Amino acid sequence: MSTVVAVMFVTMGGSQAMRSALIEDVLSLVPAITFLIAARFEPKDPTRKYPFGFVRVNSLAFLVAAVALTAVGGFLMYESALTLLMAEHPTVAPVEVLGHSVWLGWLMIAALGWSVVVPMILGRIKLPVAERLRDKVLHTDALMQKADWQTGLAGIAGILGIYFGYWWADSAAALFIAFSILRDGLSNMGIAAAELLDGAPRELDSSDIAAEARRLQSRLEELWPQGEVRLRESGRYIVGTIEGVHSPADLPKLDELMGDDPAWRLARLSFSPPEALRREDVG
Repeated sequence: MSTVVAVMFVTMGGSQAMRSALIEDVLSLVPAITFLIAARFEPKDPTRKYPFGFVRVNSLAFLVAAVALTAVGGFLMYESALTLLMAEHPTVAPVEVLGHSVWLGWLMIAALGWSVVVPMILGRIKLPVAERLRDKVLHTDALMQKADWQTGLAGIAGILGIYFGYWWADSAAALFIAFSILRDGLSNMGIAAAELLDGAPRELDSSDIAAEARRLQSRLEELWPQGEVRLRESGRYIVGTIEGVHSPADLPKLDELMGDDPAWRLARLSFSPPEALRREDVG
């Protein structure tokens, strides 16, 4: 990805579409960086100030990445729309390459082509890993990179538009790229906020409740029909609480409760007896 950023920067010129595509390529590093940082903190032992450990640092990293996408996407949309409304005509001048005069637009198109190939390959490699880990940050990173061909094609269309005399094509392509960034950011912010608010476990690619969580809830309700089952997401893990039920002496193993789903997903299952509920009501 650093080679993509480098060639995009060198060939950017005065194209708004190239500038937006370059910023998107730089932003595509944010989820990867936050994932690596979170992966270093997640296995750390609990401390006095953080008695439950750092498993939710993944959720915080996901929110940071989503906010960054949203902020930059909104700024680029404003800037691209303003450029389009003011009818600013971009200029793409020729450059000297090995003693020959070459239109910079052809170099831009070559750079955009490279910016399509690399992310698509990385995205396809990362996606199955993210699904196995149930990692939203890595999943977002993989989807962003896998879909970067749209950004590349939009940028190429904008440069070709300049070549054929359509000055507005460059700003229109930049606007499309900015909208793509903003859409990803807003979608991810919703999922990240739900997790930090102790919402029910969500699917990797949507705000729907995860199928694993629905199946687990059904099993727990069958075992303890008199209690109220509540599930929440803590990083990549599921934490369950059954209210109104005493902790049973013959509690099944957590992997048995998960059935055919990955056993490691269920990190903790706790019980809250009826007396505790009455104390909460009095408080």
